[in-house]
Amino acid sequence: MSKKSLPSTVFRKLDNLYSRMVIAYDEAARQIGLSCAGCTDNCCTSYFQHHTYVEWAYLWKGLNECDEQRRRSYIDRAEEYVRQARQATSQGIRPNIMCPLNDDGLCGLYRHRLMICRMHGVPNILVRPDMKVLHFPGCPQSQELCRDLDPAPEVNRTSLYRELVDLEVAFVGPNKIRKLPRVDLTLAEMIVMGPPKV
Repeated sequence: MSKKSLPSTVFRKLDNLYSRMVIAYDEAARQIGLSCAGCTDNCCTSYFQHHTYVEWAYLWKGLNECDEQRRRSYIDRAEEYVRQARQATSQGIRPNIMCPLNDDGLCGLYRHRLMICRMHGVPNILVRPDMKVLHFPGCPQSQELCRDLDPAPEVNRTSLYRELVDLEVAFVGPNKIRKLPRVDLTLAEMIVMGPPKV
């Protein structure tokens, strides 16, 4: 993409990309026999950093579609999450805190959840530009189910990730993409900081 696109155009393409991520995830989960039902772990307590302005903005699109009371509740929870996470990391502990968008076990902004939230669980790979292959084994339950599978089903998220990068460039603009600070934020930090300024 050679020029900056309208946010509405980028969000429509991102929504389509997210739908294809779900299809890829569901197919791998079906082959493995992976289900979240009855799982004693909870991926919503995983400590993830997210790295794109476009996903940050799309998350805020979802927040702005909430009524004021619900949005305020998510912001309050996000502020508490950030406080607890900073306290944990200052002590060298990886935070294990419930996502501020979790409503009684369900994502309150399910349609607007970010890529990592969608792809975590099943084994997946990413081929870097230098052709090095990074392997991600999936959640503990997935790893247990894949122990005797050879080969275990994997989602190759390389093309999905490249498409997300293209949407990032289209959202921010090719002339601005290298001038902006790198995004390296938890979902809670994205909420507390407000919509990205691009």
